[in-house]
Amino acid sequence: MQPKEKIRVFVDAHTFDGEYQGSRTFIREIYHILAQKETLDLYIGAYDIINLQKYFPTIPADRFIKFKNRSPVIRLVFDIPSIIKKHKIHYAHFQYMVPLYKNCRYIVTVHDVLFRDYPNEFSFFYRFLKTVLYKAGVVKADILTTVSSFSLSSIQKHLGIPKERIQLVPMAVHEKYFEPYNKSIAKKQFASKHGFDRFILFVSRIEPRKNHALLLSVFIDLALHMQGYHLVLLGHQSMDTPAFTELMDNLPGDIKPFVFSKNDVSDNELLLFYHAADVFVYPSKAEGFGVPPLEAAAAKVPVICSNTSSMAEFAFFGKNHIAPEYQSVKNALQEMINESPGDPVLSVIAETIHKQYSWTSSAEQLYKLILADTDVL
Repeated sequence: MQPKEKIRVFVDAHTFDGEYQGSRTFIREIYHILAQKETLDLYIGAYDIINLQKYFPTIPADRFIKFKNRSPVIRLVFDIPSIIKKHKIHYAHFQYMVPLYKNCRYIVTVHDVLFRDYPNEFSFFYRFLKTVLYKAGVVKADILTTVSSFSLSSIQKHLGIPKERIQLVPMAVHEKYFEPYNKSIAKKQFASKHGFDRFILFVSRIEPRKNHALLLSVFIDLALHMQGYHLVLLGHQSMDTPAFTELMDNLPGDIKPFVFSKNDVSDNELLLFYHAADVFVYPSKAEGFGVPPLEAAAAKVPVICSNTSSMAEFAFFGKNHIAPEYQSVKNALQEMINESPGDPVLSVIAETIHKQYSWTSSAEQLYKLILADTDVL
């Protein structure tokens, strides 16, 4: 049904103030599409609204709401309830955590509860705090969504939420990754900027569960630098990783120049990294979804991907859909270096991803959930 008046939706976009993560991509892609809906009046909040406006050029400037500071406590306890009241918001959309005081209907997206699925990867305090906060969020949600079937089952199991209350609004891949490009030209452009053009790529935040230490060990043990390969690691360090840090600090002098890391890249830079890469490896133990291997595969880059957690759904990677263990990763990478999959195989994988994961479909799914709920307003 169509609402009698515009539905005022507030989006908590504080994630744009911090390090890059999947929830930022989710908000950006979903609301870039929903901003075109005439039935919705979108308001979006962050501390740095100048930066935020770059991602949502079609949303009017007066709909960007600046938080008073970066503190999550002030944001959730004071800022957002006040914003909701002032602008007479109908729905507020949060990732994971919500304000204590509820004065409108809540949309809550929980991307994962990996700290409960893989407790050994997180501290006791982290597990305890996140369990309490996430539980409060899902209980208060009027529309509760998650991004994968794996996460849906985990929320049901660990947070005690009935399956029928949880809606699947999947992550997806932007159309730009599927666009054709010239590999040779991409490599030349990349080499002119970075001084090399033969490399293995891994895009992810640096955390123990992501397995950076494992991939670096494989790179060293296979002596891939002797074949002219670099290992490129893109992403912020968001947790202590003692094993990886020790490896990086003690790299042999002949290997050190072949390991390239960068904390932050723009969207255009990231696309060039994908286009120029020879192989993409994603050895993560656990993900709520796992967008980077899909982006790489959409760009027809040969991908080796973990087959655990939500990534178990990526069976289209075939024999390169492997356990995130040392020997499995080593064997798959050695084989791919020796004989890379041909374009027909890579094209089939890209086409499969294009059919299965669409931001337009996901945005429409969330829009339908909002419209179906408006009879309570």
